[in-house]
Amino acid sequence: MGTDTQFDFVENGSTTSPLGFLACGVVAGLKKSKTADLAMIASETECNYAATFTSNLFPAAPVQYDREICATSKKIRTIVANSGVANACTGLDGYKNARRMAEIAAEALSIPTEQVLIGSTGRIGVHLPMELIENGIREAAKSLTHTGGSTAARAIMTTDTRPKELAVSFSVGDRVVTVGGMCKGAGMIAPKMVIAPHATMLCFITTDAEIGNELLSELLAKSVEASFNHITVDNDMSTNDTVILMANGASGAKIEKGTEAAEHFAVALGMVTEHLARSIVFDGEGVTKFVTVEVTGAANEKDAELAARAIANSPLCKTAWFGCDPNWGRIVCAAGYSGAAMNADKVNLSIGGVRLVENGMNCNIPLTSLTDIMSEHDITMTIDMAAGNECATVWTCDFSYEYVKINGEYHT
Repeated sequence: MGTDTQFDFVENGSTTSPLGFLACGVVAGLKKSKTADLAMIASETECNYAATFTSNLFPAAPVQYDREICATSKKIRTIVANSGVANACTGLDGYKNARRMAEIAAEALSIPTEQVLIGSTGRIGVHLPMELIENGIREAAKSLTHTGGSTAARAIMTTDTRPKELAVSFSVGDRVVTVGGMCKGAGMIAPKMVIAPHATMLCFITTDAEIGNELLSELLAKSVEASFNHITVDNDMSTNDTVILMANGASGAKIEKGTEAAEHFAVALGMVTEHLARSIVFDGEGVTKFVTVEVTGAANEKDAELAARAIANSPLCKTAWFGCDPNWGRIVCAAGYSGAAMNADKVNLSIGGVRLVENGMNCNIPLTSLTDIMSEHDITMTIDMAAGNECATVWTCDFSYEYVKINGEYHT
């Protein structure tokens, strides 16, 4: 990769930062708060695209519908997404309503139905109020603007406290390529997405690069695996997790497999997806700590991830972090039951760079000396399994009283 390549963060970057994209967020009336709850992203021209979806065996109706479109349609133009109602566990009527969302958007925009993908997030087991949905989609179609990305980002929020969006640009010859994205997610976060056709966490990405579907799918799969598939808030995989990437070619910059431009695009895409993935954890329900769990010295990649996820998802670890307690015993315990190979007599563990366990033994560091580290918002835990050379990182958070309150009061 060229060392002189510069990647720039676009000021107030969003899904409408790339050329040729419009978006908006409108109030359809799905939320009691009467805030924006329906988003639309549209391209002025047809787009190549790629998508990944939840691997949950109880996929929501919009996921089922989108998978079918991905299996048959080579181009898309529009994404419509609502918040407030997940349209999951709603049977055949739910699927018909999902399809109807696409049909209404297609009619309003005068495009083929198969060029519309959809997303939903909110309460499970509740049917979409289709009259409100239809009115909202038609209103959105009339409200699209080239600066509407941020309003769309707000419209897909549920328990999120802030919108999550970013755009990055770089040059390909004399052309500038931009990659913009938005996502939502705060609880029910433990994505494990796979490329089509096979939290709710929704993420929509746009780019004005000219790039084919096959390469888009390859790059998106790698980017999602390195970002969204390495976060967890509560180890609950949603029925609705979706990531969609649209490329309309409006920049005139052609990107082909095996080229330096493709490498640069992969970097920019990774910058966007990692930022958005981390922002979900930062904004997790009731979060007071952002925790990076690093596993090194694992026998293989699978073991590294097993150990990292066991630690990141341990309720005992997460509650200790909330209490600013450097309880390293819970961390090594979680690594030990994870199923990953370890050489227990040579395991090392550090918190915030302070070695607490060496060669499987307590270093007898006064835990009071870690008070400042454990009081910080960002904390890093590193454990060396002493079983090989592989590593993995998972981003997670603590469990607070507020998390219990939010989910204890959240209906369905």
